[in-house]
Amino acid sequence: MAFWWPLIVIAIAFAICKLLLMFIPDNVPSIDVDTSDVLDDGNQAKDNSFIYIPSRRHTDKVQCYEPATMKYLGYFPALKPDEVKERVVQARKAQKIWAKSSFKQRRLFLRILLKYIIEHQDLICNISSRDTGKTMVDASLGEIMTTCEKIHWLLSEGEKWLKPEYRSCGRSMLHKVAKVEFSPLGVVGAIVSWNYPFHNIFNPMLAAVFSGNSIVIKVSEHASWSGCFYLRIIQTALAAVGAPENLVEVITGFAETGEALVSSVDKIIFVGSPGVGKKIMRSASDTLIPVTLELGGKDAFIVCEDVDVPHVAQIAARGALQSSGQNCAGAERFYVHKDVYSSFVAEVVKIVKSVTAGPPLSGKYDMGAICMQEHSERLQYLVNDALDKGAEIVARGSVGNIGEGAVDQYFPPTVIVNVNHTMKLMQEEAFGPILPIMKFSSDEEVVQLANDSSYGLGCAVFSGSQRRARHIASQLHCGGAAINDFASNYMCQSLPFGGVKDSGFGRFAGIEGLRACCLVKSVVEDRWWPFIKTKIPKPIQYPIAENGFEFQESLVRTLYGLNIWDRLRALVNVLKILSEQPPAPTSNRRRND
Repeated sequence: MAFWWPLIVIAIAFAICKLLLMFIPDNVPSIDVDTSDVLDDGNQAKDNSFIYIPSRRHTDKVQCYEPATMKYLGYFPALKPDEVKERVVQARKAQKIWAKSSFKQRRLFLRILLKYIIEHQDLICNISSRDTGKTMVDASLGEIMTTCEKIHWLLSEGEKWLKPEYRSCGRSMLHKVAKVEFSPLGVVGAIVSWNYPFHNIFNPMLAAVFSGNSIVIKVSEHASWSGCFYLRIIQTALAAVGAPENLVEVITGFAETGEALVSSVDKIIFVGSPGVGKKIMRSASDTLIPVTLELGGKDAFIVCEDVDVPHVAQIAARGALQSSGQNCAGAERFYVHKDVYSSFVAEVVKIVKSVTAGPPLSGKYDMGAICMQEHSERLQYLVNDALDKGAEIVARGSVGNIGEGAVDQYFPPTVIVNVNHTMKLMQEEAFGPILPIMKFSSDEEVVQLANDSSYGLGCAVFSGSQRRARHIASQLHCGGAAINDFASNYMCQSLPFGGVKDSGFGRFAGIEGLRACCLVKSVVEDRWWPFIKTKIPKPIQYPIAENGFEFQESLVRTLYGLNIWDRLRALVNVLKILSEQPPAPTSNRRRND
């Protein structure tokens, strides 16, 4: 017992010191970011600015407006291919400098960002809300918390997973040391969607920059105004740690802007639709760069009969209605066991009827606007197709105080029953506040239904038995599963995120996402250099001896034989061959004769 006391005392002292360090404020510099051109009076009800009317589809400009009010925000240039390539050239120059930076410098950059985000949550969420129509609460959940969690994970574990990783060297290489090194790829390109403009920029940027890369991010034409402001935060923080200029760039434009980016960088990360993802794959094949695709989902939300129905109904409503369906892993198919189907529908109806959509910054609204023009028509088309095939609307939420110019930017939350898989609503990604609810009778049936989809991003399974929920989830063909919860995977930033089938491939977040920004290099070196070096055995040196194959055969048996006695006999033969004087090669004798 006396042996353990010093160890226990040391462990307690270490824990106390770590606890005390938590109360010592970090010496993290503050940064000042210019916000003069993005501040608003916060009253979206005022009709004191230009109402945006024309389409965004200009060849030379990306027009920006508030989806909730259609008020004009400004425009940004649609960069031409030559301009994009020049941005990449400048980023490449900056990366060569940044690649030599220390992890200490990179962590300081993250701490500065984290401090600014925590102190300016209202500003960041306000800008996200104005540019995409989401509520402040949804912006906090999807933009602030996820980004802070990612920064925290990188600060805690990032360096550990980028240091050389030593691996076993195998039986034939016992005299060697084997390791994997992770070095920067160069310039990472990212083409990101509009649904979370803050996090969708910070997510790839944090991994790329922390792993020693530069990054050029093409933001969506539907969220360019916020993206260009968020770039200021990043560049100001980089300047504070002495990073080179142009290390991180945000570019604006349309399809040709993205195409030029794909052809110029060393890796591409894309978040968007399957159709565009396939085009990016074809373009990336010209330069054979690695590609990560996150192409949306049609997540199954499974409710077994042994659950707390009111509790699960609240989670279901949040999963489907969050930001008018602007969540990155949306619950879009609800499968409820027949024994609790009626009670579950009743609870969801009660919740949805209490939900009101409206301009998120002008009042207390549960839902905001739909970001993309004319998307409400797409949602209504899916609903109409379901109704034509026998579905029934049992509840719709309400729409609050909206201006005449923005009426098409809202879609009331809708609950639909009697749905089946012949309906497009159950097969195609909706990205809207719709809850189609379908019955199932057995676990086997719901597994078959959930897998009957071209998408495979995530799923949520609810049961009073965790074992049962895990068993169901283990049979679903998707990239992530939440047991008795929804989308909690993404808040665990140590986990990889991504899907299969039409949801894409590759992963971001977690160890896998961080290392995906690296050149993964295997390295082997002598363990006891220079005392023990690799030397080719005499029988297989050139010219090869007549017993060369016999030697190799015995060596293989020695190293990998399944029986210890066979291995020992083979070892004896190896030693015997090595000790013999090899006969002169036949070709040499003939030449001497």
